[in-house]
Amino acid sequence: MSNPESFIQEVTEEVRRDRLYSYFRRYGWIPALIVLAIVGGTAWTEWSKAQATAEAQAFGDSVLDALDMGGAEARQEALSSVPADGAQKAVLALLLASDPTQDRVASLAALEALAADSAQPQSYRDLAVLRRVILAGADLPLAERRALLEPVAAAGRAFRPLALEQLAYLLVEEGNTDAAISALRALTQDQQAPAGLRGRAGQMIVALGGETAPAADAG
Repeated sequence: MSNPESFIQEVTEEVRRDRLYSYFRRYGWIPALIVLAIVGGTAWTEWSKAQATAEAQAFGDSVLDALDMGGAEARQEALSSVPADGAQKAVLALLLASDPTQDRVASLAALEALAADSAQPQSYRDLAVLRRVILAGADLPLAERRALLEPVAAAGRAFRPLALEQLAYLLVEEGNTDAAISALRALTQDQQAPAGLRGRAGQMIVALGGETAPAADAG
């Protein structure tokens, strides 16, 4: 052989390749399993987040519907029938402990306490902020109500459409009708907003003298 070192190197490389292929055949399922675990874990995490958000929103919608009942007895009955689990039970217990028609001050204090309780999920704290702003009304300065609502209206928050609706009403309250109509019009086209909210936004636009869709340019 003219080049024994080259021959030996080729044989060594061949042996290494055979050994590597043998390892792949024997242990190749391990990296594949790791990849599947990572992909599956990511998918499960995203699904869990979406499920938790949907459950929180459904719970919040049920609570808000119950709180909108006409009489104190009807509200108590409706709240008692709202399905709840885990931290939701604590929220319901807090809301059942006071009623705005019987003790408005206590209700506002309870809502403020819930909103400030970092141990509670953010969605329930946002719900408390919304209810407190609605219940307090003009007793809270407009600027303070806006400051409370704006974080709740951020993208990804469970009650974003409801907070946007309340922010639009603040524009009405301060006399900024054109901006209010624009905000409400955006809500009528917001697919994250419940149908009832989109309907209310449309009715409010009409009440303000606006149109639910921008008028087409003439010509």
